[in-house]
Amino acid sequence: MSVKAVPHPAPGPHAKAPAGPGRPKDLAKRAAILDAASRMITLHGFEGASMDQIAAEAGVSKLTVYSHFGDKETLVGEAVRMVCATLMPDDLFQTDPSAPLRAQLGGIARAFFAMITSDAALSAHRMMMTPGSDARLRQMFWQAGPERIQRAFSAFLEARAASGELDVPDQHRAAVQFFCLLKGDLHTRMACGLCAQPPQCDVDAHVESTVDMFLRAYATRPAGRP
Repeated sequence: MSVKAVPHPAPGPHAKAPAGPGRPKDLAKRAAILDAASRMITLHGFEGASMDQIAAEAGVSKLTVYSHFGDKETLVGEAVRMVCATLMPDDLFQTDPSAPLRAQLGGIARAFFAMITSDAALSAHRMMMTPGSDARLRQMFWQAGPERIQRAFSAFLEARAASGELDVPDQHRAAVQFFCLLKGDLHTRMACGLCAQPPQCDVDAHVESTVDMFLRAYATRPAGRP
């Protein structure tokens, strides 16, 4: 006996297409989840911030959080990348021939120092220094933050060296040195809870002296000058 196929009614004009696995995720919800994760981790640390808290803060279900990011470690890694990309966007490292080298170095230095001394960054630093913290999570933090910034700054130094303004035999080493100088003693004391945010005048003086030292080491010298 043959069975006749029953035709389904055509979808109405307001019917929603099924949300299959190939459909793009809701970008507004994704952004809200990342923002909520950043806030909750800053307040409670990695272990203290639960996926339930993050979902509630973002105004979505926990299932939605998992559908976007899969697990907590991936979510945290993406949140770190978002914060770094917001505070230190790629265009900060784009070489501008019309901008003086010192001014561009100063802009990068100020953005970096503001980022590493933010509450979120200090909280993440303390978490990664905690004995027994997850090695995979530490690696994700490193790749999303310091590694990305060092790579972008190395490319900036290479471009400035190609224009004849810098003499930098090893761009990666010079990038590491620049950011270590910027962290200095102040960042360590802040991470240990021994001092609060310094006044802006102290930050400006710290940035200027770091840029001065870096240029004394790597700026191209006129012929005949030591």
